[in-house]
Amino acid sequence: MSFPKGAARIVCLLPAVLMTGCATPGLLPQFNTPSVVAPVTVGQRDLMYMPIPPQPIPVAVYAFTDQTGQLKASDTGINYSRAITQGGTSVLISALNSAGNGNWFTVIERERLDNLLRERQIIREMRRQYLNEAETPAQVLPSLLFAGVTLEGGIISFDSAVKSGGIGARFLGIGASTQYRTSTATVYLRAVSVKTGEVLANVVTQKSISSYATSAGVFKYVKFDGLLEAEVGVAANEPSQIAVQAAIEKAVYALILEGAKPGPKQLWSFADAKAGQAWLDRYADDRRKSLAQVYEDNGGLPVSRSAK
Repeated sequence: MSFPKGAARIVCLLPAVLMTGCATPGLLPQFNTPSVVAPVTVGQRDLMYMPIPPQPIPVAVYAFTDQTGQLKASDTGINYSRAITQGGTSVLISALNSAGNGNWFTVIERERLDNLLRERQIIREMRRQYLNEAETPAQVLPSLLFAGVTLEGGIISFDSAVKSGGIGARFLGIGASTQYRTSTATVYLRAVSVKTGEVLANVVTQKSISSYATSAGVFKYVKFDGLLEAEVGVAANEPSQIAVQAAIEKAVYALILEGAKPGPKQLWSFADAKAGQAWLDRYADDRRKSLAQVYEDNGGLPVSRSAK
């Protein structure tokens, strides 16, 4: 079968493109890959290198949950899976343990307190039955630690497709297109005094979640009765769990620096005041840039007094 001159070129080049795409690492999913330890994120790295306080601060986390109530979007029908992770408490505890390479906080288990108390009761009962102990010695089962600060909040918003769009072109049956979509996860974190119930510090962080799809195709009659049709494409989605983790890590980072600001409401300090001040200066600079961006996005109108 003979092809027109232009069509012959397409027929010759298209298999090469498809074969190259199939050979490109990451274009097709890989199977039977070994499990790995989760890589260190940028936010976790910042927490690990943060200057440490004079002594660790006992904190308790009861629950840090998904407060959006959103279900995962589906184009084929009802989907009862949640849009974002339900393990916010575990992510927050991991972030707290990363701060100062584990030297910032003494994290006290409270999410599964009922399990902890039940296990302690089993110990007391077994020792009473087999050792005839009326009271379990304190050195065997000391009292639980208590915290002066509890951390509250949650994942309060997940906005899908905040930005979406694409671009494409087609000429003589040959074309390509790219589409993108951006969603946003928002996290609130606050420190509360156990003695008074006062909210000592409060921070809000956001993280964008991006996805895109790129495709190219050919749909062309190469002869009166011969149709050439082929397409190739690739799509990538940023995991929502990684985005939520990044937002929570940033919230812990911001909470530490908000609480370390000099003033009447200072909550804690750095063991190395000079190193801590450098981090506070960088944080203040980031805040100024954020306010400048709000000013620009607001069309040059001044931001509110409270934002300043």
